[in-house]
Amino acid sequence: MIFNIISWIIFGLIVGAIAKFLIPGVDGGSWINTILLGIAGSFIGGFLGNFLFGGKSENHARYGGWIMSIVGAIILQLIIRYFFR
Repeated sequence: MIFNIISWIIFGLIVGAIAKFLIPGVDGGSWINTILLGIAGSFIGGFLGNFLFGGKSENHARYGGWIMSIVGAIILQLIIRYFFR
């Protein structure tokens, strides 16, 4: 259980950092915000991936997890920037 939580935190940090790197600009926030952005983005990307690919593709499960998580984090970051300028 603890290992799963630590894995989500590390995954969220990596995905959030990649999303912040790909969308340049000044974002106020700490590393905790980056982790939360990555975790929430992975949920958004997962839902989006299941909607687009039906969740049945083996390639989606293998490669789409990281990619869709980053896409979800980017979408979430753009939404946050739009509402909190």
